[in-house]
Amino acid sequence: MNLANSDIKPFIGSKNYEESRDFYVAMGWTLYFDTGDLAELQLGSHRFYLQNYYQRKWCQNTMLHITVADAHSWYTHAVNILESRSYGAAKVRPPTEQDYGALVTFVWDPAGVLLHFAQPLQQANG
Repeated sequence: MNLANSDIKPFIGSKNYEESRDFYVAMGWTLYFDTGDLAELQLGSHRFYLQNYYQRKWCQNTMLHITVADAHSWYTHAVNILESRSYGAAKVRPPTEQDYGALVTFVWDPAGVLLHFAQPLQQANG
């Protein structure tokens, strides 16, 4: 029996598919493919599927944790993106230290999915 695996990709919902897709591309994800109902987006070496499907409770309880080198840079980047055009309900919160040992910039995508851009505190203080 071979149970090896090579990848895990979560599925993320969207209230307005095109708006969410454009938001992620503006934030820095690469659009790997797009069928009009399903897109694969990549940041670094990590990917997820964005689907044209919405349930408020599901989207507003979905979170992605992204380990980054500089949470402040991600905050500035997100602010600039959100000031450049409207992405529905997307918003950003300044970096704050979290109990689990990271400085985190919180960004909500247009459907309410919460992105944690987390910089380990040893990097933030080092």
